[in-house]
Amino acid sequence: MNSFSLILTDRDFDKLANLAKEIWHEHYSDILSFEQIAYMLESFQSKSAFRKQTGDGYEYYFINDNSKNAGYIGLQKCPGYLFLSKLYIKKESRGKGLGRKAIDFAIQKAKETGYDRVVLTVNKENTGSVAVYEKLGFKKTDSIVTDIGAGFVMDDYVYTYFMSSV
Repeated sequence: MNSFSLILTDRDFDKLANLAKEIWHEHYSDILSFEQIAYMLESFQSKSAFRKQTGDGYEYYFINDNSKNAGYIGLQKCPGYLFLSKLYIKKESRGKGLGRKAIDFAIQKAKETGYDRVVLTVNKENTGSVAVYEKLGFKKTDSIVTDIGAGFVMDDYVYTYFMSSV
């Protein structure tokens, strides 16, 4: 059975940070340098970063598969749209439809909030994820390069899911 559980406690944030480390090292080692992965994990995917982001209006959920944490999703309410900040699934849990369920979950959250779109960013080299987002109805709406400090940048596409495309 698949479900989503809101992350609220310190223990949950510890589990989330460990899950992020595992997923990032298995998924991004072919796309980003070890140094950039380490920097991004500490800056954006650590317990303290998740806590700060939660204080800034982000919500994090574990993606559960048969009562195990198979991944996580991060959502932020922005003026006019829901930002799908993070969607990561462990390698052994990919290909089971969890990504589609997570996208459906984000779309439902957007509808509940009265938004007509979900926006996300994805690394341009992350071709597998790009293909999944396009298959699920997201449209490429921009291309951005963001300086994240320490000499690193995020070279991303912006994708938007418009509710009218349902």
